Amino acid sequence: MSVKKLKPITPGQRFRVVNEFDVLTTDKPEKSLLAPKKRSGGRNNSGKMTMRYLGGGHKKRYRIIDFKRNKHGIPATVKTIEYDPNRTAFIALLAFADGEKRYIVAPSGLKVGQKVITGEKVAPDLGNAMPLADIPLGTVISCIELHPGQGAVLARSAGAFAQLMARDGKFATVKLPSGETRLILVTCAATIGAVSNSDHQLIVSGKAGRTRWLGRRPRTNPVRMNPVDHPMGGGEGRASGGHPRSRNGIPAKGYRTRSKTKPSNKYIVERRKTKR
Repeated sequence: MSVKKLKPITPGQRFRVVNEFDVLTTDKPEKSLLAPKKRSGGRNNSGKMTMRYLGGGHKKRYRIIDFKRNKHGIPATVKTIEYDPNRTAFIALLAFADGEKRYIVAPSGLKVGQKVITGEKVAPDLGNAMPLADIPLGTVISCIELHPGQGAVLARSAGAFAQLMARDGKFATVKLPSGETRLILVTCAATIGAVSNSDHQLIVSGKAGRTRWLGRRPRTNPVRMNPVDHPMGGGEGRASGGHPRSRNGIPAKGYRTRSKTKPSNKYIVERRKTKR
């Protein structure tokens, strides 16, 4: 994976940094794994705008991803590494020995022709999915379940990875990408390796229109609104608007909104590091 900076032959390309996509092997998705993706434009069934700053964007089709990795004991061969417009990571097309095809979130370093498998007591090789009980301590993992059979919910974005730190009884201690250390049941599955496309964080779009292509409309600065529209609106001249807060008045930048009685608090060993 690599990025390149374009020559500034137009204003939109002056600062643009693009992904070279040198790890992708095809630009034709598997038709049997495509689904339509409807856009709402932020409107409800009455046509009323209920979500601001949504709309437009290039038409997409959803790629059906196998987050559960529940085809146990059947080896699969990696056929292609592909781009997915619905996520930051790349995806890999697997062809199983019984003829079925599935997409998975591609781990970094996965190659076409490589064999992957899901199950207990399998080798902890790149791309294999297995329970936390069978993964060696210290292994870099991604696409982690929070409940057995639920499907991957943690460490799924480009370049994300977690690390298996310890095991004690029915719980494993996992250090998550946010810096949080958490207890997860050892019966939950995870994929070996970090998620692909770690260079995604280096990409610079170069112009506002590229954000519109992604379906995001321009967002108005709250300080420039009127008092009726936002708590930080109004004032004379360049009034700062007071303390930063949301449209509902909830303070930002340091105000903790997590419930102190949330049931999952007991599974958090160490909270994520916050910027002060």
